[in-house]
Amino acid sequence: MSALEQLYQQVILDHAKHPHGRGLQPARPDGLVGESHQVNPTCGDEVTLRVAVATRAGAPVVDTVSWEGQGCSISQASISVMTELVSGQTVDDVERLDKLFHDLMASRGKGLASEDDEDLLGDATAFTGTSQFPARIKCALLGWAALKDSLARSGALAQ
Repeated sequence: MSALEQLYQQVILDHAKHPHGRGLQPARPDGLVGESHQVNPTCGDEVTLRVAVATRAGAPVVDTVSWEGQGCSISQASISVMTELVSGQTVDDVERLDKLFHDLMASRGKGLASEDDEDLLGDATAFTGTSQFPARIKCALLGWAALKDSLARSGALAQ
């Protein structure tokens, strides 16, 4: 195993053991809130994700992401990494990150063509190896599906 593969594996294990954003936060009366429950029927992974969106400088911004879920280390780590990555980002930036992560999952282990795009994904590039295994891609994308649905339910995508 290469040093890079070991680093990626360690990032996934660390996030699976110490997940960011775990524990649903109560809905706040200020701002927009959306919630989504997603299940991967193939393996039984599931997540309930809640997103709070605030407006800053006239743009919708992901204020907080909180979630509860169960499943494999890939799904749990991916949700944790995603939570850390999108918190504080504008909804437009989150949509770009979502597209980049989907592109990464379609790369079949090759990663993204642009180093700048990989830099934007930060720790999420640790899932490059996951993209080689079609059955595991759905695990990595589960939280992203919940986030997109939560943003739609909050009304933030319509702004």
